[in-house]
Amino acid sequence: MATLDRMDLRLRSLHLLEGQRMAQRLFAHVVSARVLAPGRSEREADERIALIAQEVFGVRAGPAGRRFVRSGPNTLVGGRWPDRVIGARDVVVLDFESLLAPYETGFARTVAVGDGPERRRLVGDLAVVADAAREAFRADEGITGRELHARIRALAAEAGRTPGAWHAGRLTGTPPATHAETTRPEAFIGPDNDRPLRRTLEEGWRAHWILEIHLVDEAHGHAGVHTELLDLV
Repeated sequence: MATLDRMDLRLRSLHLLEGQRMAQRLFAHVVSARVLAPGRSEREADERIALIAQEVFGVRAGPAGRRFVRSGPNTLVGGRWPDRVIGARDVVVLDFESLLAPYETGFARTVAVGDGPERRRLVGDLAVVADAAREAFRADEGITGRELHARIRALAAEAGRTPGAWHAGRLTGTPPATHAETTRPEAFIGPDNDRPLRRTLEEGWRAHWILEIHLVDEAHGHAGVHTELLDLV
């Protein structure tokens, strides 16, 4: 196992936190600029977000066609999804994963467009489950990935929601995964990870985690996502 000094560890933590802070500021810019206005296509919103990221933060969005926005039924689609126009009563997921790739972290939020109470309740449920998951992590120094995953599933059930993914988070620097059979269990907050989340990795780094809450509203045909750092905030 590699030996890293405290400065190395501190710089890595700061690097991860800077990525999240940038994403939080970008999210605030996108909302205040009404980028997700009804009548605008997802691709148009993607292009505006890429421009804001470059003009305000100096961050390039990568190859043309990079997608950040999913709305309505597209929030239930995995992998590639078709473009659609944002509706007046939609749920919209903003995922800045690709923008944060250099920071090895992730950030996603869900926005309720219009006044639909069931959509606003989904956004509220995501925040409640995420906050409770973080409290469960803080309360147990030896909590495993399996234990936190079980707690998050219980929280989703208490809210009357169906989890939208097999896992509830991953190690920073680990690509998102949609299929359990293609992953290393110890790299995810999932049912097969019986290792403590607080540990030192083989490379010598302290394990830092991205919390990913996916909740499905089956009655209304959409889903929401809340993604952010788990252990550094």
